[in-house]
Amino acid sequence: MTDEAPLPARPGRAPATGRIAAFFDLDKTIIATSSSQAFSKPFIAGGLISRADVLRSAYAHFLFLVGNADEDQTERMRAHLSSLAKGWDVRKVREIVAETVHEHIDPYVYAEAVELIEDHHALGQDVVIVSASGAELVEPIAAALGADHVLATRMEVVDDHYTGEIDFYNYGENKAAGIRDLAAREGYDLAGSFAYSDSITDAPMLGAVGHAFVVNPDRNLRRLAAESGWGELRFTRPVALRPRVEPIPVAAVVGGIAVAVAAYFVIRHLRRRRARRQG
Repeated sequence: MTDEAPLPARPGRAPATGRIAAFFDLDKTIIATSSSQAFSKPFIAGGLISRADVLRSAYAHFLFLVGNADEDQTERMRAHLSSLAKGWDVRKVREIVAETVHEHIDPYVYAEAVELIEDHHALGQDVVIVSASGAELVEPIAAALGADHVLATRMEVVDDHYTGEIDFYNYGENKAAGIRDLAAREGYDLAGSFAYSDSITDAPMLGAVGHAFVVNPDRNLRRLAAESGWGELRFTRPVALRPRVEPIPVAAVVGGIAVAVAAYFVIRHLRRRRARRQG
């Protein structure tokens, strides 16, 4: 864990009047990589995503990388990416994940995040993983981490195939809405609860609790954190997950995969173009 003490309430905060929860973003907060990016190559190799699909998604995803996507572009990207999963056989997806999940997910959790989860549990507080990736991917990772609940994107499945429809897209404001709904069901006192994320798109999630912390923030997120009175943490030590917890069970992966594939090819293209210029 960092030298900072994230758990004590900040001065001026009222004491908790109900149950307390800690809400953790997954990618780049608990895991030092994208949970879905790890599966981009296997999904291409398995024929679920084509290179043409990736190229059609690349510009939209680039807007997200540089923070220039407006609400309409966000919706168009969401609709396009969800359509990529239409018709996927859940069993085939499960087989691909079974062959790659331990290799690509197990080793990359931040030690600091795991220790924070353990600290919250030691204080009798629930831990909730909140992710824009599909529930079928997030739930087994959350179970391995010992989380109590999961809030994630839910894809529609009919006859063991993905329809291409999204029942709930757990992104942006929807993360905050999901947190408030869960708090109402579980009796959490959000003013006394905690949230952790690396992404400025999770500002609604961070703003939904009384004790918010940004993890490895970039300049814009650090500025927002300072303006909002949020704490800052540095996670630097990825460690193997398996020695600390039980192995992750095999499950299907949906939601966020197409985004990750687009990111992979955009970054690779930029690196190749830079190399040509330097050569």
